[in-house]
Amino acid sequence: MFRVMLVEDDARLASLVSEYLSAYEFKVDVVARGDEAMAQFQTNPPDVVVLDLMLPGLDGMVVCRQIRAQSNVPILILTAREDSYDEVSGLEQGADDFVNKPIQPRVLLARLRALLRRTQTKAAAEASVLEFGALQIAKNDRTVTWRGTPAALSNTEYKLLLVLAESAGHVLSRDDLLKRLRGIEFDGLDRSIDNNISRLRRKFDDTESEKIKTVWGEGYLFSPSAWG
Repeated sequence: MFRVMLVEDDARLASLVSEYLSAYEFKVDVVARGDEAMAQFQTNPPDVVVLDLMLPGLDGMVVCRQIRAQSNVPILILTAREDSYDEVSGLEQGADDFVNKPIQPRVLLARLRALLRRTQTKAAAEASVLEFGALQIAKNDRTVTWRGTPAALSNTEYKLLLVLAESAGHVLSRDDLLKRLRGIEFDGLDRSIDNNISRLRRKFDDTESEKIKTVWGEGYLFSPSAWG
């Protein structure tokens, strides 16, 4: 269930929208004044905001700007104003969509679902990329970029770098790394992890072993702050 914060002073419209969206598994919190919007937003953070512009207490444009300063939550402006300046201004203040009243509830529902899909897609894409300074590791297409240039890594080097980066700031023993990479335990003799660590250090200019640190007697540590 998605939570909607509906900032609307027209009680009849707010009731209509709330009733309709609730039938489609949305939880709707109605706020009737602009100067009460931020308190509600902070108390019950919504998944999406539907915001009128002409509000008592505080103008909707100001509310939009305040929300955007704190959050990337999708904002849909719903207003009776028809001035194109308001649409441009709203989008510049951080709104994601702008709809003029009157609007059919089913159209509003479709707009909200589209906003939420885009937000979820963007979040998923961002989660698939690890970024540490000048280093980016894209898990979807298994590419690594270092200082703006694609890094040529073998399959094993890529997997090892990814495992280390996903545990950034934590020491991983050779046994941990071998189990994750090859499903085997460290026998005390296997030097494949050490050899691949050495190759990664050379490829990422880690001559002082600051990016991938050796923790003597324990293993290796990917230092998230050392990648420039």
